[in-house]
Amino acid sequence: MSYSTEKMMKYTRQVLGETELKIAKRLHRGKVRDTYIVNDLRVLVATDRQSAFDRMLAEIPFKGQVLNKCAAFWFEKTAHIIPNHVIAVPDVNVLVAQSAKVFPIEFVVRAYLAGTTETSILVNYTKGVRDFCGHILPEGLKENEKLPKTIVTPTTKPEVGHDESISRKEIIERGIMTAEDFDYVEQKTLEIFKFAQEHCAKTGLILADTKYEFGKLPNGTIIILDEMNTPDSSRFWEAKTYEESIKNNKAPKSFDKDVLRRWYSEKCDPYADEKLPEAPQELIAKMSNAYQTAYEMITGEEFIPETSTDINARIDKNLKKYFG
Repeated sequence: MSYSTEKMMKYTRQVLGETELKIAKRLHRGKVRDTYIVNDLRVLVATDRQSAFDRMLAEIPFKGQVLNKCAAFWFEKTAHIIPNHVIAVPDVNVLVAQSAKVFPIEFVVRAYLAGTTETSILVNYTKGVRDFCGHILPEGLKENEKLPKTIVTPTTKPEVGHDESISRKEIIERGIMTAEDFDYVEQKTLEIFKFAQEHCAKTGLILADTKYEFGKLPNGTIIILDEMNTPDSSRFWEAKTYEESIKNNKAPKSFDKDVLRRWYSEKCDPYADEKLPEAPQELIAKMSNAYQTAYEMITGEEFIPETSTDINARIDKNLKKYFG
């Protein structure tokens, strides 16, 4: 079983915050993943960095392991729907992938009126927005309530600055994607999400929303990449307590980064405040436990963390073994 919050307190400082691999020079430092190139392949290292509100908030022990293992699980499960970028998983924090030209759009798919960020459907709906990313929303929807139908609400993926909601029409007019590519990716987004929702329902989870990223190989094949249905990219709720929570106007019990988002939203303005408070160690331990629990519920497998103290050295060793 996942480590308890109390037991996790022992590991709150044992995290992979920065990668310093000797096998290759780092190509890119993302919000969570660092990218290296080895033998023309992309080596994606999932760190324990935790971002939200377009800012770095904390480092969560074992988070990178959960994300990497969870994504690998889903990539394998959905390969019949669309090909993916995975070549190998030589380390619990590492995924070796093929390169593709990435569409600079995140395909956010939503089944519920939820969210805390500026691009979320709930925040926009509360502000009075009823035409959201080209979708007309009815009056009278309630927070965390199921939407009349599942919708895809894309956002831009800029190198710097905040993500912005964008419609199909705008994406095509700006030349970001062709209509043919967009429609294909949107359809695959809905197919993957439906498959994942049905799987999660059998495990006691509600997959409320998530986001996917896609790219195109040199031969023109569109693939899914980055991550898939992880606690970082998705909103997972406990199914058995959902109805009672909604009835009592409470937030559903979640197993994702909303645990941290809600704390910061209550303590400060995470978009406007220059300096943010430091997340307490108890909250960091709770986050780690939530991620581990989500992994176990999704996969049906026990999460056994790799507790190496020198994480970079371990990754280097495993990559050298893989690449020879």
